[in-house]
Amino acid sequence: MSVDVITEDDRWTDMAALAQTATDAALERLGLEPSVFEISILACDDARIATLNADFRGKARATNVLSWPSDERAAGIDGEMPLLPEPQTELGDIAIAYGTCAREAAEAGKSMKDHTIHLLIHGTLHLLGFDHERDRDAALMEGLETEILGKLGISDPYRD
Repeated sequence: MSVDVITEDDRWTDMAALAQTATDAALERLGLEPSVFEISILACDDARIATLNADFRGKARATNVLSWPSDERAAGIDGEMPLLPEPQTELGDIAIAYGTCAREAAEAGKSMKDHTIHLLIHGTLHLLGFDHERDRDAALMEGLETEILGKLGISDPYRD
């Protein structure tokens, strides 16, 4: 997997390693060879992601992670697997905001590392066509996230 990280917020000190771990784990779980794909990641602050969120989603507030897939891959039927990509170079882009991630991790009593890996897996799954707008799609995506995180020794983020 080629992960191109642009760091705009210097508090993201280990983003390259975290991104490699998360994206490789997500792709491998789906039977995809990481070495034939590329993802670009913007490690930014809340102000930058709020601007992106306003520009692309019409929501003028910070969020934890945003993703822009290179192609539409979503499943047509709720709960079905999306059409996984053929080997190619670029899957898409992910932006992740330090302040929001740090606040969420602290509020949930999680380490910043574990929460960041979770959000990067989440973003990678979005690039692959997974979503959580419909109930069965959400169950599929959350189940995959939990499984991938478990293999990395990270607890289920959806557990009460």
